[in-house]
Amino acid sequence: MAEKSNFLCSDRPRAGVVRRMAAGAEWERLRKVAIHRPGIEMFFGLLEPYAALYERAFSRYEARREHESLEQSLEEEFGVRVLRLKETIIDAADRDPAVRRRLVDWAHETVVIRGERREVAEARRSMEQNADALDSQHFFTLLLLNPVIEVGGGHAGGGVDVRIRGQGPLTNLYFMRDQQAMTDCGLVLTRLAKPQRSRETDITRFLWEILGIPIAGAVSEPGTFEGGDFMPMGDFALIGTGDRTNQAGVCQILGCLMGFDEIGVVHQPGHPLIPSRRPDPMIDMHLDTYFNVAGSGVVIGPEVLLRRAQVDVCHRTSGGYEPSGETLSLYDYIRSKGFSVIDLSILEQLSYAANVLCIRDGVILTVDGERVMKMVLANLERKASLDAARYGRLLNHAEEDYRRIKNSGEFFPHKEEFCQHGIEVFPLRLENLTGGYGGPHCMTCTLERG
Repeated sequence: MAEKSNFLCSDRPRAGVVRRMAAGAEWERLRKVAIHRPGIEMFFGLLEPYAALYERAFSRYEARREHESLEQSLEEEFGVRVLRLKETIIDAADRDPAVRRRLVDWAHETVVIRGERREVAEARRSMEQNADALDSQHFFTLLLLNPVIEVGGGHAGGGVDVRIRGQGPLTNLYFMRDQQAMTDCGLVLTRLAKPQRSRETDITRFLWEILGIPIAGAVSEPGTFEGGDFMPMGDFALIGTGDRTNQAGVCQILGCLMGFDEIGVVHQPGHPLIPSRRPDPMIDMHLDTYFNVAGSGVVIGPEVLLRRAQVDVCHRTSGGYEPSGETLSLYDYIRSKGFSVIDLSILEQLSYAANVLCIRDGVILTVDGERVMKMVLANLERKASLDAARYGRLLNHAEEDYRRIKNSGEFFPHKEEFCQHGIEVFPLRLENLTGGYGGPHCMTCTLERG
């Protein structure tokens, strides 16, 4: 567990900066976040949603409107400072010629041009010659789309055939939680597990450099670690491991954490309603998709998954974090820390009810459960019709959940338990954005709490 190989922790920022740009607990007041409003890259993702790691098809237009509402709520209702990734980079490029040069050069390196040598060379020359006439957004879009340009032979009339195709557009970039994690030692760059997302950290690193935010470390191969698997909890922290964060990534991140007395390494639970020989890890891909924080003493998640998720407990020593040999369920572990658990149904968890964003102690942003549930159920019906052996039991249980919830009139987040624990909830319409497989927590990168 204490392995530190390949983890870059050099050049840490000064102690004063670390305290300011660090996160100690998920319920501390949220002061600054970074987001990315999805653009043309989402269009390409919706051409084949499942290959793009989306849960289902949805309206891109409505998704952008929902994202605007998320940003507006953060800024106007809660006073959170919101930094937009694309706009921040473009504004910096327009103000600073050095940033503009870096952006242009990087974009040109990203573009692949194929064809005869002479035609490729001419296309490259044309790109360089035209650079000054093009706006900075043009080059940012090249980074998003990573295009391949195929140039063909000229026609008799002097024309040239040009074909452009995408090469892994960054369709998931709007899930800004995952490319980094704000830890007790500062901002740590992650290494994303899926090839569709592997280039995202290059763009977010560019943002942090422009903003002057120190980078405390970066996970490297063979480790994978994603921000949705990290949860600071005051004296201790949780790190999820499974489909997106592997053991090598856990070892590397443990080599940089400093201030937590204890780390709980949470193993992604298999879903009890899906055959174990054919699991679907997307259902609970990150820790924050089945567990989250509503306040300093209250967490939420489906008890059935929290009891299946096993936690390996690591204690801080003079040499780093070492395994204690103690293993227990996430449910028992979090209860032993004095937290109450608000239970979620299977359907609520599938509908991103666990993916809340805690604004301050006892105040959370959530999905509007009823709207999302209907879309999740429709998609689950489609999956079960194609593969009943894999998804049939899950669909039947989810339909039972929906009937029960509808009869009770308590659609998430309008649950009595929130009132009992004094939790204020602010639901948002996110039925389209959640089609990419995430909710408010996944869409926001925490930069400052406290």
